[in-house]
Amino acid sequence: MSTPTRRNPRARRRQPLLRPALIGLGLVALLLLGISIGRALEDGPSPGGTQTNVRTLTPQPLPPAERTVTVTVTTG
Repeated sequence: MSTPTRRNPRARRRQPLLRPALIGLGLVALLLLGISIGRALEDGPSPGGTQTNVRTLTPQPLPPAERTVTVTVTTG
């Protein structure tokens, strides 16, 4: 019967900075991707857009009043 082999704990710690370095590079790549997408959305034209038309309206003359009504208020 063969005896189970045990791993040497030192063999696992060959490159202790590899994992944090890869995580850091991934985060930097994610940051740069976010910045580039943000700039692309900011620089692009807005869909539909807004168009403003300014017109000056001239008032039409009012016809003369047909009758005049006078209201008298008394307080008691």
